[in-house]
Amino acid sequence: MTVKAKWLGVVMALLLVMGAAAGCAGKGQTKTGQGEQPGGLSGTINIAGSTSVQPLSEELADAFMKKNPAVKINVAGGGSSAGIKAAQDGAADIGASSRELKPEEKGTVQEFMIAKDGIAVIVHPSNGVSALTIDQIRRIFAGEITNWKEVGGKDAPINVFTREEGSGTRGAFEEIVMGKDKKITGKAGVQNATGAVRTAVERDENAIGYISLGSLNEKVKALAVDGVKPSEEAVLNGTYKISRPFLYLTKGAPTGVVKAYIDFVLGPEGQKIVGEKYVPVRK
Repeated sequence: MTVKAKWLGVVMALLLVMGAAAGCAGKGQTKTGQGEQPGGLSGTINIAGSTSVQPLSEELADAFMKKNPAVKINVAGGGSSAGIKAAQDGAADIGASSRELKPEEKGTVQEFMIAKDGIAVIVHPSNGVSALTIDQIRRIFAGEITNWKEVGGKDAPINVFTREEGSGTRGAFEEIVMGKDKKITGKAGVQNATGAVRTAVERDENAIGYISLGSLNEKVKALAVDGVKPSEEAVLNGTYKISRPFLYLTKGAPTGVVKAYIDFVLGPEGQKIVGEKYVPVRK
């Protein structure tokens, strides 16, 4: 699916939920972007973008709505590029991205870093390989190293899994690992979500893929990269090199209930939730 198609899908989904929210306005809920009302905050916030940021957004939104029962927050995926586009065009109140903005995207939206995340390179737990260098990872994903025995493993083909074009995880991986001179092999299996990559690796003893550090579980094994295992401490101190920001994006300076939500996310309560799986950016 193209980025444009994804973005259109996000817009359609948001129009549906906004329409439903508008139908509830007569029951004490204001329109999108409204803020302080008699008795507290009310309104609707639409968030769209990165599927890596989506689970965190859902947790943060649930916590905020419990504190503010008259606020409705809708969280949709679609990928980072779709989220950036939705924020630029005002189709979403908040766009979510799990990659840095490109030079041409800078200045078109306001950025709020809500968390940092490592990208874990994962294999099946039975794989005898536990560490690779960035150069080895780059060559594997470029299709230049095709057998595990070339990197100290068993004699078996390497099955590469990657995210789709427009994914923030893929964009960050390409920028940090692949660089400008290497492309991910066209033979790689393409998955459209973090969970789908993890599941593909869970089911294939010869697989390799990459996912958000916060999405790791015991069914896959995270490799050390250049001798450093992915962890919160390693991401914060910069020793683990495959890391990226989680960004919220708004078309202009946020106001009303949108500002209140972002303030909550960047405040102590929100950052405590962030710290359960990711790396907080504020203490």
